[in-house]
Amino acid sequence: MIEVQGVTHAIGPAAILRDIDLALPRGALTALIGPNGAGKSTLLRLIGRLEPLQRGRICVDGQDITRTPTADLARRLAILGQNTGIASRLRVRELVSFGRWPHCHGRPTPRDRSAVAAALQMFDLEPLADRFLDELSGGQAQRARVAMTVAQETDWLLLDEPLNNLDLAHARSLLAQVAAMAGQGGRGAVIVLHDINHAAAWADHVVALKHGRVHAQGPADAVLTERVLSELYETKLSVVQHAGRPLVLHHHAA
Repeated sequence: MIEVQGVTHAIGPAAILRDIDLALPRGALTALIGPNGAGKSTLLRLIGRLEPLQRGRICVDGQDITRTPTADLARRLAILGQNTGIASRLRVRELVSFGRWPHCHGRPTPRDRSAVAAALQMFDLEPLADRFLDELSGGQAQRARVAMTVAQETDWLLLDEPLNNLDLAHARSLLAQVAAMAGQGGRGAVIVLHDINHAAAWADHVVALKHGRVHAQGPADAVLTERVLSELYETKLSVVQHAGRPLVLHHHAA
């Protein structure tokens, strides 16, 4: 479980997060949803220790992240932010291999090579493995970055809007893969999602943020309701059931 207790975060005078208390379950895909500027990416970066914690406490499986050695944390959680700043003259296979650094420190074993091969296959990258990143489409490069994160083989995956640039088929495939991984052996995934219906289709647990506060949290069915979502996005939304999952529709006034 990832526990967030009393976390408040500001950038200059602007409060980005206020008094965040969360419990994110293992064995589940958790979606972070909410309007732009709600603090979703900042929260993910704090959990992944990409930003220093200003106030509050975050524990990953009982370990306080501020006291956990970086090498240990990198074997426990993998994070993919939006601003990766990765050198474009890397080949896809090299990029995905970076995910193994916490395990092998640049001296790959057969186990590391196997994890890289599995990640390339999982995200349909085998035909592109020897291409340079600057030769790829935006969607192909995004899949390569996610594959690098998955190759790290951590208990937790933290992904910030991983569906950027992906077409429908690859977006669906990525969420299916991450949902399956999150459910295997009590692992967990936390994903910032822009599209509520991606959360509705795949998330087990949902955290809704608004103005830097927790607006709602809990099982998907409890959070993805007409009342909660209409308040969250300040627009009338309808929720129907489709194939046993919520489906969110914009309300069109007559």
